[in-house]
Amino acid sequence: MKKCLRIQSLTKDYPGVRALDDFSAEFPAGKVHAFLGKNGSGKSTLVKSISGAILPTSGALFLDDENLDLKTPSDAFAKGIATVYQELSLIPGLSVAENIFFGRMPKNKLGLINFKKANIEAKRLLDELGINISPKTPVMELSMWQRQLVEIAKAMSFQPHVLLLDEPTSSLAQSEAEKLFEVVRILRDKGVILLYISHKLQEIFDVADSVTVIRDGLLVGIKDVVDLTKEELIHMMFGDIKVETIPDDLQFTNEPVLEVKNFTSKNHFEDINFTLHKSEVLGIAGLLGTGRSELLRAIFGADSYDEGEVTVNGKKLKKASPKRGKEAGMAFTSENRKEEGLILIHSIRENLVLASLRALRNGIFMSKKKERGYVDRQVENLQIKISSPEALVSSLSGGNQQKVLVGNWINTEPQILILDEPSRGIDVNAKQQIFDIVWEQSRQGVSSIIVSSELEELLQTCHRILIMQEGRIVNEVFPKDIEVEQLYAMCVKERD
Repeated sequence: MKKCLRIQSLTKDYPGVRALDDFSAEFPAGKVHAFLGKNGSGKSTLVKSISGAILPTSGALFLDDENLDLKTPSDAFAKGIATVYQELSLIPGLSVAENIFFGRMPKNKLGLINFKKANIEAKRLLDELGINISPKTPVMELSMWQRQLVEIAKAMSFQPHVLLLDEPTSSLAQSEAEKLFEVVRILRDKGVILLYISHKLQEIFDVADSVTVIRDGLLVGIKDVVDLTKEELIHMMFGDIKVETIPDDLQFTNEPVLEVKNFTSKNHFEDINFTLHKSEVLGIAGLLGTGRSELLRAIFGADSYDEGEVTVNGKKLKKASPKRGKEAGMAFTSENRKEEGLILIHSIRENLVLASLRALRNGIFMSKKKERGYVDRQVENLQIKISSPEALVSSLSGGNQQKVLVGNWINTEPQILILDEPSRGIDVNAKQQIFDIVWEQSRQGVSSIIVSSELEELLQTCHRILIMQEGRIVNEVFPKDIEVEQLYAMCVKERD
């Protein structure tokens, strides 16, 4: 008999906010149940309630007829519920196997940890997932997408009745995501109850059987995927919203603002050459591991390079450093905003002026009046939803955190915005707001370079797209001349 997860009148209140409101639904095995909703809709609250991470104010969870009564994540594990969160929980200094079996390492007869057995079991799990990573590898040596796969393997090791996947492909290219989908389908057919949370609407159609839409803590509806279109899903999530493409009036000039010549960084990219023009929005497409992020970091000066040159407004940058990149008029937002872009334990105000501290000086002191102007301007112009500038930036939704990150750099009045995965982990509405910000900067003469794993976003947002394969630029296309399927095909290297 197939199991069924039943949620009965689940409610969660925070001071002044009802995050989840009398939510009731049933999720039987044999289907992949996708959860959709804009940032702040209540998805994460629901997932954390099911995983035992938070206690609901009222309501109950049942697995078949058993009242789960979860008070901690350990209770959830004991009941066969495993969760993969968007934010990774791996320990960088430990090996892959040690992370997978953390707190559950097998022991020998003497009570000592049996590392050999742990590595064998980890290898078996990784092989089942099609993950070509040695269980002995320290996690700190893995790329972000490899760490995500290890996180998934860790969850699989519990052989769960219920598996919650919260943005599991946020760091995966389509080829890696498809491997995950294959595993998800296998688990579905074996009777695992699968709850899948994602902002990537297209992958919902690839992997899910049903969609549960949440808005403002309320259940909007549950529909079979085969009965829905993308437009209908967006309407369920947001009501009436228009997904725009790059405006016709947004034009760039022939004036070069950035020239990259013979640019090489061993093991990352080789002989890169391109020119960015004033007011241009330039996209860089390519699969993960092709050197896209490394290229952006090196251009800005965050990473060193071996050969070539970067010229900004006719002036060659002599030595790579973020300071020199910033002084030349460049701004850079990392794909890993929570570790490299924001200081989560600091306020929204402090994060909005991180890159502008020198400009805020009044002698040896900081000008509070000027700082307030910087903060208020970005909150208003970027429509950042906050209760107070003094609230922790960690309290914001992913979309609003991304706006703070971008706003911090816009305060430096850059001439060039370099954006690495600016829409990662945020919903459709927030993505559109980020694109609107980029377009408005273009109208003001600011040029942008955007890397995104969601290729359709580049077609919607950019004037021109460069295509990278194995560290080289192999082609250049214009969005009006190409479809997303063709763009993806051009990113995949043909076999010799």
